Amino acid sequence: MSSGPSLYRRHRPRTFADVVGQEHVVRTLSNAIEHGKVHHAYLFVGSRGTGKTSMAKILAACLNCVNGPTVEPCGVCDSCVSIASATSLDVIEMDAASNNSVDDIRDLREAVAYAPVSGRSKVYILDEAHMLSTAAWNAFLKTLEEPPPNTVFVLATTEAAKVLPTVVDRCHRFDFTRPTVEQLAAVVRRVAEKESIQIGPDAVGLLARHATGSFRDALGTLEQLVTYSGATIAIDDVLAVLGVADADLVFGAVDAVASGDPKSALLAVAKLGETGRDMGGFMRDLEIHARELLVVQTLGSVPAEISITPDRDQRLAEQAARVTQADAVRLLDLLAAAMKAVRDGADARTQLELALTKAASPEVDAGARALHARIERLEQALSGEPQVTVPRVEPPPAPPGTPQPRAEETSPPEPSPQPAAVVVAEPPAPTGGLELGVVAELWPAVVDAVRVDDDVLAMCLTEARPVDCAERSLVIAFHPDDTMRRRKAESARARQVVAEALRSLTGVAPQISVEARELDPAVEEAPADPEAELLERLKAEFDAEEILDDPDQEGAA
Repeated sequence: MSSGPSLYRRHRPRTFADVVGQEHVVRTLSNAIEHGKVHHAYLFVGSRGTGKTSMAKILAACLNCVNGPTVEPCGVCDSCVSIASATSLDVIEMDAASNNSVDDIRDLREAVAYAPVSGRSKVYILDEAHMLSTAAWNAFLKTLEEPPPNTVFVLATTEAAKVLPTVVDRCHRFDFTRPTVEQLAAVVRRVAEKESIQIGPDAVGLLARHATGSFRDALGTLEQLVTYSGATIAIDDVLAVLGVADADLVFGAVDAVASGDPKSALLAVAKLGETGRDMGGFMRDLEIHARELLVVQTLGSVPAEISITPDRDQRLAEQAARVTQADAVRLLDLLAAAMKAVRDGADARTQLELALTKAASPEVDAGARALHARIERLEQALSGEPQVTVPRVEPPPAPPGTPQPRAEETSPPEPSPQPAAVVVAEPPAPTGGLELGVVAELWPAVVDAVRVDDDVLAMCLTEARPVDCAERSLVIAFHPDDTMRRRKAESARARQVVAEALRSLTGVAPQISVEARELDPAVEEAPADPEAELLERLKAEFDAEEILDDPDQEGAA
């Protein structure tokens, strides 16, 4: 690889033919140049690394090329060379983030009055245009609306909502779309070939996906990989530089969730910890993987946007056939909650282990989704059906691999005897009425279901207890001193929300009534002293005894 400017600057597109994607922008600008209808102001909107500045420079080269105006600038004349090297006096790039005051715009207005130095047109490129202050925009409006002849403004921004509507009205707007994984991979392969870099298809696919729709990020990472490993780049080098988890760990963790094996899920986290990889990054990788499983299950095949290699695509399709959609959705919910907790300051490893444990063992989770997952597994086991409920998903490249997962699916129903699992089928109560014991056991799940609609009401209900139950009515009680929470729960809307939560869990929507009552101490004895409880557990576990300080010795001291 040659030295000099960075890869993304050396391989920046110089003509419209070199642009990957953005066909609507290329076609419109090409037609405008050919017919002599170039507008005096353009607004380029798009996320970072999608080619806004490159497109502006191509437009400037087309206007100022010695053979122009043309849609195919020669690239060798003085004007093209100076534009490519950012030394042209007729193409002025401004960073609006650091030149955002009225004084800066006043200087720009004075400079606009001068004619082009060596080319036909003066092109002003304002990057991050949304950073201009309101006063600066107002000072710029008249010049933007009626610029001098042969002057073109190109405003580039990542946040179009922050640009004043009066400015947008004066510009022709183009929205730059994010490139697909295939387009990013094609650019990476083309640059690697020109720079004599050896990189495998797996590594290219992983690099392209990690670029998240940015050509600049993809080529910047490729340059970093060359610095790390030389001209030959392996998949392990990409994993090390990007800090992402190995695909085997991601697939293994999801397989553990699907088979209800929390031990294997935690072992995958432990293995990840040994490699020193970021736990937060692994959560994001798992979230992306779960989303891909959901997409494959819904579409019935691996779409091009998530396809990397034939082997990996086949493996993804086979796992999508083993994992139920309910498990994939629940895993996404748990990972989202875990990442939110990490952003709030929780430990990343703890939250990851908690999410995987809840996903693999719904019985440890009191949530409504967990209850549904348990019921679904019991129904599958009792009916003798295989655990897979989604249609067979076949990857496009390898349809012959479909029978194998079906052979694997028929073995799990072995544990159909499931000790006394039939008793858990208490939700048949919907056909008759409610039982107080069932409602008391489901109460944490009821609170969790209420939290989806009303978080404040759910917090109030944590202090309530179901105390009386008939077939179609339920009485919940608060402590007599808990007036504020009781009044919140007494409202008609609150009682309706609780009834709907019970309907979703039991099939029965009872008439809810709220009253104040002295709660049974045996039910209420939850908030015990945590230190005393921990001390008692330690004494029981290790057959230990507590050594108290001698007050006589303390007095002597």
